[in-house]
Amino acid sequence: MGPDEKNLAGAATVLIVDDEPLNVDLLEQELAEAGYLTVSAKSGEEAIGIAPKKQPDLVLLDVVMAGIDGYETCKRLKAAESTRAIPVIFLTALTDTFEKVRAFEAGAVDYVTKPFQTEELLARVGTHVALRREIEAHRKSRAAIRLLVEDMRDTIVGETPPVRRVLEQIAQVAPTDSTVLIQGETGTGKELVARAIHERSWRSERALVKVNCAALPRELVESELFGHEKGAFTGALQLRRGRFELADGGTLFLDEIGELPLEAQAKLLRALQEREFERVGGTHTLRADVRVIAATNRDLQARVASGAFRPDLYYRLNVFPITVPALRERRGDIPRLVQHFAAKAARKLGRPVNGVTPQFIEQASGYDWPGNIRELENLVERSLIMGGAADVFLKGSQEAEAVSSVADLTITELERSHIRRVLEKTRWQIEGERGAARVLGLNPSTLRGRMRKLGIRKS
Repeated sequence: MGPDEKNLAGAATVLIVDDEPLNVDLLEQELAEAGYLTVSAKSGEEAIGIAPKKQPDLVLLDVVMAGIDGYETCKRLKAAESTRAIPVIFLTALTDTFEKVRAFEAGAVDYVTKPFQTEELLARVGTHVALRREIEAHRKSRAAIRLLVEDMRDTIVGETPPVRRVLEQIAQVAPTDSTVLIQGETGTGKELVARAIHERSWRSERALVKVNCAALPRELVESELFGHEKGAFTGALQLRRGRFELADGGTLFLDEIGELPLEAQAKLLRALQEREFERVGGTHTLRADVRVIAATNRDLQARVASGAFRPDLYYRLNVFPITVPALRERRGDIPRLVQHFAAKAARKLGRPVNGVTPQFIEQASGYDWPGNIRELENLVERSLIMGGAADVFLKGSQEAEAVSSVADLTITELERSHIRRVLEKTRWQIEGERGAARVLGLNPSTLRGRMRKLGIRKS
């Protein structure tokens, strides 16, 4: 192990549990040379007493010992709140598949077969120590952020029957480990639903890891999901853990699942069914305890019929389907959503909101919103940027320059409309104490440049 790898190990502590003193001595030497601190126990009973006090970063646990064996020791460590999160790697001379399965069922994250190869042992110890630290760091930062921004966190806003139905479904499925398939048009808030399920589940203290399947290059999908070994392909300069590993103990959100290439669908199906996978270029099977939530704006049944999506994967994902309604199907929520987004944008921009005009609410409620909630949120923020406060955006149909719907305005049209309105109110005076430039918060030269670009001339 090189100096860089030793630095990665840091001061991590490994608890060695083995009733053979020679084995303990050998492991202590190898781990110390790699930069780890060690503590040892001669029996399972002793390990159960030491682990809560020392809080090691990882446990190396022998299977066959006097007294309680490794399986029972691991079960008791995982049953205790104080030691549940400590990863356990079994040390075993047994090669039978049944015994390996018993190890995972007891709660182990990995195993090393005796006589072990030093490189293999250190690689597995390093991987699981780093993963645990990453998860712990995420948990702590998330807890801190939650305390700081609890009142500013996005929530599912709405009281219409379609929204109440979605909230009821979230409450039903969140406490379980069932796979969820969230369906709905683009911009309806599918990720918000996934986040609500995760935060109401027993996994809420662990990571919610997101993967946008549509954004992944086809040749890198498998590496992103399952990771890769160093040298697995050109450019793989170091080992990389995939999203399944990073989400261990938490939730994996597969957004735009309908865009996943067929060749990756088979491996995803196996990971969902068996909870195991291999990194690209690797031969060692890894396991991850992950709850999967998938989302799509595509008709997956139609894609199954066309051969673009595996039917067995579709059925595996569609355990608990939730359909998020389009905004046009919940128009009664639009006034509440506008107020919510106006307050959110005001915090973001540091500007006041003096109110939202009835005309804006009326026109927004009559528009079909093809971009759904995302389009509405963007428009409200845009209006605040251009008008300085939401109530400046629309004072009346005449001031809207006969535009039939506020939602049809582009950013350029909004800017042109707002500058013209300010110029008219200031009688086209650009400079001075009450000039348009001062009202707009611009330099006079900047305002003149914007006017030339927007084609604004005094009539």
